Amino acid sequence: MDAVSHPPTVRISGDRSHRARLTGWILVAVLLVTTVLSLGWGASGTSLTRAVSDLLAGRELALQDRVVLFDIRLPRMLMGICVGASLAVSGALMQGLFRNPLADPGIVGVSSGASLGAIMAIVLGGALPASIGAWLGWSLVPLAAFAGSWLTTMALYRIATRQGRTSVATMLLAGIALGAIMSAIAGLVILRANDSQLRDLTFWGLGSLAGANWPKLAVAVPVMAAGLLAAPLLARGLNALTLGEAAAGHVGIRVQRIKNRAILSVAAATGAAVAVSGGIGFVGIVVPHLLRLANGPDHRWLLVNSGLLGAIMLLWADMTSRTLIAPAELPIGIVTAMIGGPFFLWILLRNRGVLDL
Repeated sequence: MDAVSHPPTVRISGDRSHRARLTGWILVAVLLVTTVLSLGWGASGTSLTRAVSDLLAGRELALQDRVVLFDIRLPRMLMGICVGASLAVSGALMQGLFRNPLADPGIVGVSSGASLGAIMAIVLGGALPASIGAWLGWSLVPLAAFAGSWLTTMALYRIATRQGRTSVATMLLAGIALGAIMSAIAGLVILRANDSQLRDLTFWGLGSLAGANWPKLAVAVPVMAAGLLAAPLLARGLNALTLGEAAAGHVGIRVQRIKNRAILSVAAATGAAVAVSGGIGFVGIVVPHLLRLANGPDHRWLLVNSGLLGAIMLLWADMTSRTLIAPAELPIGIVTAMIGGPFFLWILLRNRGVLDL
């Protein structure tokens, strides 16, 4: 059988598949419980138990219950699952690709490009012709953010790829440089913002699911789902890359193809997530690292379990953000930063010897 067409399964040392499989089932159960809590958790007086009782008894739901549950909490919960899973799986992909526990989706410029697109839409969107603005409506900001993420990723491709091969080191450095350029341009655009736009920019930059609705789900979920569904197909190649690119090539892994597909998956999943939720940090670092410590670095399980734990983490962060200072709402980015910042420092200190150049 052709070894190139059908590369052998690469297993890494310390196989903990049984524990990882058990962890996956536990995470599924926890996610189901968390979704129920998310639907019933909020500052309003709407009760999920009462609504379910009314539905089972054949009674019509009260207008407030129907609006809160089906038009506010349900799309928000679904958006939280998709965004959390996208950020966590993207982090796992980037850490596997760069073989570095500190890698993050923002490293390829996705977050900075998406942020610039959103900032330009918020500040300069009023200059568009009225007919175009009315046609785009609420979708202007997420579409601009998504476009910014893709353009930045394509620029990174052109910079880091030469003669059909992508240099990881060049991509890392180019990501830092492009991030700085995007931040500078965003700063110039923000100078034109009025007070109302500045408040929108501040809240969007800190991340929130408050704007979740069914039309946004219809636009963003297919893109995030494409990136998430492609990720498990890369598990075998990422396992091989832990041995080094040369060793991976010797066992039949097409290294450049794995790199291309991983980066495109990250761009799709993270770009769409940032477009609809804003800047939510640290999920892509914390979740994969926790699972790697518990179950090992086998990407066959790491990618799937990262999606589950990322969804759980973001739902709990969202529930905290909308109830901690109710009736006001705390941006989710603040909650994840309070957890992820110290955790990031712990990872950095734990890997000092490995990371020293």
